[in-house]
Amino acid sequence: MNYLIKDTTKEERQKLVYKALGISLTGADKPSEKALYLANLYIEGKKELSEIQELIVKEYQKWLMILIHMKMVH
Repeated sequence: MNYLIKDTTKEERQKLVYKALGISLTGADKPSEKALYLANLYIEGKKELSEIQELIVKEYQKWLMILIHMKMVH
């Protein structure tokens, strides 16, 4: 299946997100508010999955740099 916004309906995107969130809950805590917000951007057709993935990677890179810096300071 193609997951691009132009090739899916809102309902299809919603089902995809719900399925992914359900799978993620089997081995983790509930999704964060940020994760739910990002998922909703895809459902509403405002951001492609690739764009959301890029945002998530940048966020984790930012936190990783903060942690590395904190470790170097201490």
